[in-house]
Amino acid sequence: QVQLVESGGGLVQSGGSLRLDCVISGDISRLDAMSWFRQAPGMQRERVATITTVGTTNYVDSVKGRFTISRNSAENTVYLQMNNLKPEDTAAYYCNVKGYRRYSIEGIVPFDSWGPGTQVTVSS
Repeated sequence: QVQLVESGGGLVQSGGSLRLDCVISGDISRLDAMSWFRQAPGMQRERVATITTVGTTNYVDSVKGRFTISRNSAENTVYLQMNNLKPEDTAAYYCNVKGYRRYSIEGIVPFDSWGPGTQVTVSS
């Protein structure tokens, strides 16, 4: 089983910064893509940023130039550095990881895991 735990959310003023952390654990054979999603009340869940194990990154247009996704493979951690935060960034933020995990000594199986989320609130 693959488990994710997010941390780093909180309450900040407009223009402030936060860094979200996602710690990945489990019997993982291969990681493919690590992402941050967010969902505000009454809104659809939105992919904010993605990073692959080869370092490719993608961002939703609304956060380009403000957010940076990165990872530390040795620590099995994914980060989202959020700068110049705006009230419209207020949402629950979720870590999502895709890859392959071991289910026996001989086999692997794909996984798609989510963390429980961390709340980010940005005041005007």
